[in-house]
Amino acid sequence: MSHELTRRDFLTATAVGVGTAASLKAGAAPLIPRRVLGQTGAEVSILAFGGGSRFLMFEDEEEALQVLNGVIDSGINYLDTAQAYGNGASETRYGKVLKDRRKEVFLATKLSDRKYDDAMKTIEASLQRLQTDHVDLLHIHSLEKMDDLAAIEASDGVLKALYQAREEGMARFIGMTSHSDAETMKTAIERHDLNCVQMALNAATNSGFSTAFERVALPAARKKNLGILAMKITGQETLVGNERGKAGIRDLLYYSMSLPVASCVVGMPRKEFISENIQLARDFQPLAEPEKVRIRKEVEPSVAAFNHFMMNHCDFHA
Repeated sequence: MSHELTRRDFLTATAVGVGTAASLKAGAAPLIPRRVLGQTGAEVSILAFGGGSRFLMFEDEEEALQVLNGVIDSGINYLDTAQAYGNGASETRYGKVLKDRRKEVFLATKLSDRKYDDAMKTIEASLQRLQTDHVDLLHIHSLEKMDDLAAIEASDGVLKALYQAREEGMARFIGMTSHSDAETMKTAIERHDLNCVQMALNAATNSGFSTAFERVALPAARKKNLGILAMKITGQETLVGNERGKAGIRDLLYYSMSLPVASCVVGMPRKEFISENIQLARDFQPLAEPEKVRIRKEVEPSVAAFNHFMMNHCDFHA
């Protein structure tokens, strides 16, 4: 009998290691609350670290790696990145930290390809940059309108690559992300065997616009017990502030955390933002419905602008 670990054996050992590492960390710092990521059964921090354009604003790499280590030390165990973020730069930074700390985190990345062959190459390259045998979650990045979903679903489309990656253990779970079209996301959820979804879920997404993910796509995801991840908490800054139509970070973060989601993915380009959001996550208590209604009314004047921004926003190069 061979004594070499199979990929599946490796994943099983890793899953056990994550739980052990989390309990050991509990004595080091107040843990950020965790929730079960739907059908995956994984426990993730309610605040997740976004590895997109905000993370890449740390131009000094040593500082960026220090920030990432500090984030993990704080109790954040969900790390989000993508091949498109800095053309692999974010994944490369993650890999330099995770080569020693992989068992402590739930790692998600995304691929922007729409063709099977391209996607398989991207997955292998991402794993090399991340310095890992597998990711916990692999998303199709930035689902747009129905023609985009058709390309994803094609016989030579990227969805086939995701299923293969999950079957072969390169990804424990698979999903899709979207920030612009709730109806298309709802259709994708209903049609396909996904484990998770990540979508714009904030105080402006219970609207009549195309970005109405809270109203349209969230119920479909809940019905299938998918792991649900919120993003665009501040509407890419269109919702946060002191002016009319905006709200403070506490209200916006707590609004999204009070939805039936497992975690909120937040880009944090400055150390003080990271510290503030970590403290808010540690202090979090779910908002009562009247508070959620109040926050929705506060941002209502900005909902159309948020929708317009998301419809014209390209997340592939964030």
